[in-house]
Amino acid sequence: MDQGLVFNIQRYSVHDGGGIRTLIFLKGCPLRCPWCSNPESRKKVEPTTWKKNGKTEQIGAWRSIDELLDEVLKDEIFYRTSGGGVTLSGGEVLMQSEFASAFLQELKKLGIHTAIETTGCFSVTRIKRLTPYVDQVLFDLKIMDRSEAKKVIGVDSETVRENFEYLLTQEQIQVIPRIPLIPEYTTNEKNIQQLIDFLTARKIGEVHLLPFHQYGSSKYDYLGREYRMKDVQTLTRTEIDTIKAKFERAGIRANIDGLE
Repeated sequence: MDQGLVFNIQRYSVHDGGGIRTLIFLKGCPLRCPWCSNPESRKKVEPTTWKKNGKTEQIGAWRSIDELLDEVLKDEIFYRTSGGGVTLSGGEVLMQSEFASAFLQELKKLGIHTAIETTGCFSVTRIKRLTPYVDQVLFDLKIMDRSEAKKVIGVDSETVRENFEYLLTQEQIQVIPRIPLIPEYTTNEKNIQQLIDFLTARKIGEVHLLPFHQYGSSKYDYLGREYRMKDVQTLTRTEIDTIKAKFERAGIRANIDGLE
C-alpha cells in the first residue's frame, strides 16, 4: 500500500506524543462514538464531501508515502531538537494498517520518532503490522462494559483489551492509555472503577484524561448529520479533578490534556 487516504495534516502539535509533532489524520473509522470530534473521518476509507460556508468541499485525498515524507521532513529540525516526531491519527489508524505500516517503516529508517493513536477496535493482527515501527501508542479506553460498548460505540471491548494487552508485551513501545471523559458515557462511577481496575491489574502507572469538548460540533452541520451531544455540558474543573483524584488514589498518575 503506497497510498493512504489523508483528511488532515496538523503541524507543530505538542499534545499527541512527546515534543513537537506532525499529526497525519487517516480517514476511516468503524466506530460511532456520539461525541466524535472528527465525524468527517468516519465510516469507509473513501473521500467524502461536506458543505461549508456555502461551498462543497472534498474531505480526504490520496497521498503517497513519498508525498507525506516530503511534508513531514520540512519540520525534521523541530523533531530533533524537541524530542518530537510524527503521529498517525484518525479516524482509526488500523483501518489503513497496511499503508500505516509502510509509512511508519520509512519514518523509522530516517530515525524519526513514531506514534499512533488507536482505539484497538480490530483484530490484533492489524496492530501487529505496525508495532515493529512504532515507538509510542496513545491508546483510547472508553466504555469497559462489553454490552454497553457494543450498543453505544459499536466496539467489542474484549477486542480492545486484547490489543492493549498485546501492546504491553512489546517492551520497545511506550503505551499511554487515554480516557475521554464523556458525561453520561465514560464518567459514571461504574465505568471509572472498571477502568481503574483494568489498569491497576496491569500495573499501569499513568493515564491521560481528555475532557469532553464541543470543538467539532459544527462539523456535523457541514455534513448534514445529527449531533447528539449538542446539549451536553462540559465538565467543570471540580468534576475533572474528582475523577483525576480517583485514579491517583489507586496509584495511577493522571494527566489532564486539552484544558486551557
